[in-house]
Amino acid sequence: MIKVKQLQKKTKKTSAIAHYKDLSIQFSLDGFSFCISNSENKAPLLFTKYAFPASITSPELLLEEIIRIFNTDKDLQQDFSSVFAIHQNNLATLVPNKLFDRNNLAPYLKYTVKTLKTDFITYDLHNIIAANTVYIPYVNINNYLFQNFGEFEYKHHSTVLIDKLLSYSQENSEQQFFVHVSPNDIDVVVCKEGKLIFYNSFSYSSKEDFIYYILFTAEQLQMDPNNFQLTFIGDIEKESELYIITYTYVRNIHFMNPIDNFFADSDDFSNHSNFILIA
Repeated sequence: MIKVKQLQKKTKKTSAIAHYKDLSIQFSLDGFSFCISNSENKAPLLFTKYAFPASITSPELLLEEIIRIFNTDKDLQQDFSSVFAIHQNNLATLVPNKLFDRNNLAPYLKYTVKTLKTDFITYDLHNIIAANTVYIPYVNINNYLFQNFGEFEYKHHSTVLIDKLLSYSQENSEQQFFVHVSPNDIDVVVCKEGKLIFYNSFSYSSKEDFIYYILFTAEQLQMDPNNFQLTFIGDIEKESELYIITYTYVRNIHFMNPIDNFFADSDDFSNHSNFILIA
């Protein structure tokens, strides 16, 4: 069981005050983040990230950790106008509308995810593309959030990521190659002028795994590593071994420059680090 004192907590906040606040939270087996924003103008007021010292091994233990955080973090112990939860896991797949049957979701996951008959499977409708994310949410955490806040909205992290990136890149005529980095997984999104060319997620345990999946994707899409531009988002910095090995093979790399510069003056967070919750 993880002790609270072992958690690494980082916070960024403004001095702005809002009478009505929205709460957005994102959780995975690697950590827990939340953003409190102004309900009226959607400006972020506070962002906090808890990084677990090691990946949690089950949704049950993850719920224990989240309960502990909610019981000790006073910023979470207030009333909110709305609550939005983001489930980050690799228990998902993307299904085009033409092949989608909302009454028969299990077959979409059976080739990529080990499922049980008792698993609750749901889906998100994408805002920009004609597709749906089919996934298994952390039901126990949803139940806990409902007990605390009542009705709330939730989505899979890939739904939010894809829709944000498509919106972000819709005016760009060049093919965009995005890599969203988490401690043990990456999401690769390739798009052009607001249209999705490719999406997949990969688990990695070494820098060699990491670069393999990037180069494999580029090869499948016939994109020359010497020419295309790769944009990093998430938990990666220029000094990291992941960046260094990528730059060995991909010549044009830069970091996401989000519209919202909430982290511009932060010592703890890079501007590209939390695109899913703040952009």
